[in-house]
Amino acid sequence: MRYNLIRKMDISDGPGVRVSVFMQGCQFHCKNCFNSETWDFNSGNEFNDETISKILELCKKEYINGLSILGGEPMNPVNVEGTTKLAKKFKETFPKKDLWMWSGYKYEDLKDKEVFNYVDVLVDGQYVDELHDPTLKWRGSSNQRVIDIKKSKQSEQVVLIR
Repeated sequence: MRYNLIRKMDISDGPGVRVSVFMQGCQFHCKNCFNSETWDFNSGNEFNDETISKILELCKKEYINGLSILGGEPMNPVNVEGTTKLAKKFKETFPKKDLWMWSGYKYEDLKDKEVFNYVDVLVDGQYVDELHDPTLKWRGSSNQRVIDIKKSKQSEQVVLIR
């Protein structure tokens, strides 16, 4: 597994100041994707335990509200194990900080994955250029949903954050 970039201070991918990790590799290749450099599964940097330690160290700062995991595609079968390991370690270390994740997959197709024991918010669905709306918060196109995972699991239906 590989990652493209770690942002030490990100204010656009979730609420507050965050650490953001962009996983490497995506099979969707959405038209006009803002992150097409993350498509190639063989590019980027090796993702390993040292990478996770570096991310957790960055998250220690008091002004960091949480961690955002984006892509590429964090839930691609090549990436899901590392994504889950990072999410678990993050929530064990920082239970009061939130974890956001973006995926081109729909929540309904992912909801039974272990990673959702740790994710607080999922922005799901592929970016659709024809539905692009720059006024949307935390998503690029109107088909994408911002989902409260804990409430969705409790109610057994998708609960959106408005």
